[in-house]
Amino acid sequence: MRSRYSAYVLGDLEYLRASWSPETCPAELDFDPAVRWLGLELKRQREEGETAVVEFVARYRVGGGSAVRLHEVSRFARVDGRWVYVDGEFPRG
Repeated sequence: MRSRYSAYVLGDLEYLRASWSPETCPAELDFDPAVRWLGLELKRQREEGETAVVEFVARYRVGGGSAVRLHEVSRFARVDGRWVYVDGEFPRG
């Protein structure tokens, strides 16, 4: 999870694609140059065999606007010994 956050911060599309499940990776990925990532808080993580769940809050700012919180519960799967992002949900509240 931390490595994917770093890829967003650095604009590393190649790493982001490599760490995303081919079944759910969007055909087009793009970064908004106005987005500035401010921090990552891992709230919980749970590994169950070949799957894992990570809940996190990432903060970012677009341009000179207010900070925004991205709260997600992400699902990961181990494929060929590597963890890949599958998908995520945005909890309410």
